[in-house]
Amino acid sequence: MTFRMPPRAVYRFAPSPNGPLHLGHALSALTGFEMARRANGRFLVRIEDIDVVRCRPELVAQVFDDLSWLGIGWEQPVMHQSQRFDVYAAAAAKLRAEGLLYPCFATRAEVHAAAVPGVTDPDGAPLYPGLHRHLSHDDIEARIAAGQSFALRIDMQRAVARALEMLNGAPLTFTELGEDGTHEVLPANAEAWGDAVIVRKDVPASYHLAVVVDDAAQEVTHVTRGRDLFHATGLHRLLQVLLGLPEPLYHHHRLLTDGEGRKLAKSAGDIGLAALRTQGVTAAEVRRMCGF
Repeated sequence: MTFRMPPRAVYRFAPSPNGPLHLGHALSALTGFEMARRANGRFLVRIEDIDVVRCRPELVAQVFDDLSWLGIGWEQPVMHQSQRFDVYAAAAAKLRAEGLLYPCFATRAEVHAAAVPGVTDPDGAPLYPGLHRHLSHDDIEARIAAGQSFALRIDMQRAVARALEMLNGAPLTFTELGEDGTHEVLPANAEAWGDAVIVRKDVPASYHLAVVVDDAAQEVTHVTRGRDLFHATGLHRLLQVLLGLPEPLYHHHRLLTDGEGRKLAKSAGDIGLAALRTQGVTAAEVRRMCGF
């Protein structure tokens, strides 16, 4: 598969509308926007709403309001992942046809019970212990016929071997851009994720699959995101190689934390940008809080 290199650098901000944007999101959006501006590049917004239960239209509208308030502009139209399930299903089907994905019927509780204590993936979740990696074809078909739901996991050992073949034995790496514009080639450690979920039980994708497919579709050349996603880059580079997708450059920016060093998060109820606005905080003040 041949891809055309975009004539201009392409940056993006890709929030999930499952809660209000907070200062951490402002930092991420401003980082990509300002880097695009300095490079005379393009800046995109993508709505990562594959979680159709938690992501709501009013939160999508709030994303646009918050970004506009910050003085951020972006190209139209905006890509919505909830409208691209068929594209993700096709990418997963390609990987499955090559024997790189397998059905896993295990529940989260079963995975936790079988996992080796203290052995986790980079997100801190129990590392998948391979419960259903070697189910027979007949067993798989019987479970599906019985209506058991399943995720599709990557056979990491087989996938890495395949990627090395495609790279003619060269190591899997990614290029990290520093704050000062320097480039550093780093190892892409996909194995740390074990047999990661590539297609969830409830939707025909996972974050990892959707993000690499969409970055390629939007010709993104520079992925700017928080340090909390640094380790995910190894898995993303693996999927890019296996799917024949182009390799972007990466910049993982610092994270904003509270007084106790905890990363700001929607799940923790950290104050949103809209709430700050109603308190009289100005966009200029928010930009200064984020270091701009």
